[in-house]
Amino acid sequence: MAVRRSAASPLALAVLALLSERSMHPYEIASEMRVRGIEHSIRLNYGSLYSVVDALRDAGYITAQETVREGKRPERTIYAVTEEGYAELRERLRSLLGRHDREYPRFMAGLAFLEHVPRDEAVELLQQRTRELDQEIGHLRAIVTGLREHGLERIAIVEAEYLLTLWDAEAAWVRELTDDLATGRLAPMDKPTAWPRREAPTNPEAKETAR
Repeated sequence: MAVRRSAASPLALAVLALLSERSMHPYEIASEMRVRGIEHSIRLNYGSLYSVVDALRDAGYITAQETVREGKRPERTIYAVTEEGYAELRERLRSLLGRHDREYPRFMAGLAFLEHVPRDEAVELLQQRTRELDQEIGHLRAIVTGLREHGLERIAIVEAEYLLTLWDAEAAWVRELTDDLATGRLAPMDKPTAWPRREAPTNPEAKETAR
């Protein structure tokens, strides 16, 4: 049986991992993701979460364990991970941790055509990005510090450490780029660069696709 795309998403990975720790209903899963700060590394919204839960159930990776009702609240279905689901979780983690897959951040797409933006405007835009990035860094660093003070083991927050390292490096690099733009150390931006005509470098991925 083909697995729906939503069952193979990063959010599906989070659902499988959390249900491997204990049985929960979707609302608990979302709450646990927020408590642990997982939403900083995996996009979370309730509509997508319920679609993912349905897809994982249909794939046989999780199963409905029981339905409960608390007071006047709607009934909630509690799910548990299956043996197949836990095996799938381990396999996905091996792939994510052991392979380097090329990603395409939106910021890089903008940088590729930076010279089409007037210099002064580019400086302002990059300064704005840096301010927003600094706020995100401060917020996440405060969360990590608080978790450490409560005695949480480092293994539980390594993804937050990784993200902070990336953001710190990006902020430093963008500041340097902004300064180079503002002082005129970069090449003139009044017209696009005249690229030399040459054969494009070989893309290994393109060869694989063509086979």
